[in-house]
Amino acid sequence: MSDPTIERRLHIDAPPAVVFQVISDPGHVAQWWPDEARYRAEAGSRGEIVFRSAAGEVTEGFEVVEAQPPRLFSFRWTQAPGIRADLHNSFLVVFELTADGDGTLLRMTESGFHDRGWDAAAAEAAYRDHVTGWDLFLPHIAPYVASRSARAR
Repeated sequence: MSDPTIERRLHIDAPPAVVFQVISDPGHVAQWWPDEARYRAEAGSRGEIVFRSAAGEVTEGFEVVEAQPPRLFSFRWTQAPGIRADLHNSFLVVFELTADGDGTLLRMTESGFHDRGWDAAAAEAAYRDHVTGWDLFLPHIAPYVASRSARAR
């Protein structure tokens, strides 16, 4: 497996400023991705996100790399909580937003699967797990944005 990157593109029927809030503000992020999100949506902010399931609770470190409203939000995650993220202990996720008619084209990438120092099998397993996760969670963004728009009317 050569240096893999997960890439997804979504069209969302809302302007980039609205989509930026939904993909960056922890209160909104917790509505479509983790069960809890604790960080500030500004470069350098460190915090954590929490996932709960029948198997228990998993807390992941989260560090904002860039926040450039309304076009770019990136972060590193999966490092141990409280530890500064770097190339070797975390994955890099980048959300790029582009106006597309009356809506927004959201491009998400996640990289860093070979940077963790894992053997090929472990890197492949993490990559597959994250592909499954993003395929589950990213489709929740557009309906969440639509529900917010409906409440605002």
